[in-house]
Amino acid sequence: MLVGASDYTDPDLPGLPAVRRTVTDLAAHFTDPDHGIVPEKHCTVLLNEGSLPRIGQTLRDVARAAEDLLLVYFTGHGLIGGGRHDLYLALSHSEYESPEFNSLEYDKLRATVLNSRAATKIIVLDCCFSGRAVTGTMAGSGTPIAQLEVTGTYVLASSPRDQVSLSPPGEDHTAFSGRLLRLLREGIVGGPEELTVLELYKRLATTMRAENLPVPRNRGTENADQTALGLNRAFAATAAAALRERQEEADQQALGGDWAGAAEALRAVVDEQTRILGAEHEDTLISRRALAHCLGGAGDPAEAARLLRPLPEVYAHLHGKDHPQTLHTRQFLAVNLGESGHRMEAVAMLRILLADRSRVLGGEHVDTLRTRHMLARNLALSGAREEAAALLRQLIAERDRTLGSNHVHTVRARKDLAALEGGARGV
Repeated sequence: MLVGASDYTDPDLPGLPAVRRTVTDLAAHFTDPDHGIVPEKHCTVLLNEGSLPRIGQTLRDVARAAEDLLLVYFTGHGLIGGGRHDLYLALSHSEYESPEFNSLEYDKLRATVLNSRAATKIIVLDCCFSGRAVTGTMAGSGTPIAQLEVTGTYVLASSPRDQVSLSPPGEDHTAFSGRLLRLLREGIVGGPEELTVLELYKRLATTMRAENLPVPRNRGTENADQTALGLNRAFAATAAAALRERQEEADQQALGGDWAGAAEALRAVVDEQTRILGAEHEDTLISRRALAHCLGGAGDPAEAARLLRPLPEVYAHLHGKDHPQTLHTRQFLAVNLGESGHRMEAVAMLRILLADRSRVLGGEHVDTLRTRHMLARNLALSGAREEAAALLRQLIAERDRTLGSNHVHTVRARKDLAALEGGARGV
């Protein structure tokens, strides 16, 4: 529940234009489908609501409905009133001199939150606790309030008990909420995957102290400070590099012959990359393809082909149908289809790939020659021995010319042709 007041009828309470933008942007973050914490239907926003009974009823309804997390966030003027110098949260129709009758008393907010069955309860107060009301501040009048604890909840206040909270001229948001939003939007480089209220508090305290702004205060019980208010948008950049290193280590493991071990390692990498970066991130795609390659090497080409089937279309969508990664993935798929017994499908796929690679790369390119070799292999194993032999003769001539007669690929093609002409079943 987000409550804010930017406009006031009492001339002694200056307007706070930044509050409107603050509340709107907070709502957008908390309901963001990728980085937020609640669906839009579970976020209640009251902006410039002057009716205390309506706010009270809405607060009670929200508190009753909450089961997991109840977060109440207020931004606006803070007023001090009554003989006990209690804290009041100013509404649009609040009176600077007498807040008791037309402002939201903090103790009532606190009691309502405490009565909620929500497992975690958080209150964020972006307002002043001391008496001062001038342009550029969010101050009320009176004596600072000290009571901030709410049993079983976490309370985050925008400034110390003896300081005002600021709404700096020229800034889109209040000082405290603006810097909180920046952390939520940009993330914390080197920080955890989830931004907990405690992590956010520590960063806010450091940032605001460095900018000579009021330093926020916090109090909490149990594990409420571990509640996440969003995913760390900077985490992906840090995690991506570490995951890329793990993928490269798995590649080396495969080169050493441990295909099964490499596949196991890559499964874990793919799972994390999919969760953090997305299934179609470039790094994730490379790892998905590497995993399929290792599974094929470990003796499971059928599973490799299953994992590879969607990838050519994904690469074509991201980079184009003639992109090297698209063409390379098509060959990986065709090879594993052939090895899993789908020879005719592999042959059909390799014929088209050979034509595309010849067109894009040229007939003598190493990748084109590799595709011709794979086509010859699958043709031979599917019974088309004469066509396979013709392709191998052409391949040997081109490799003799481009790679030399003693190159390993040339020697392999010559052996395959000899085996085929000698009546061997396989190539």
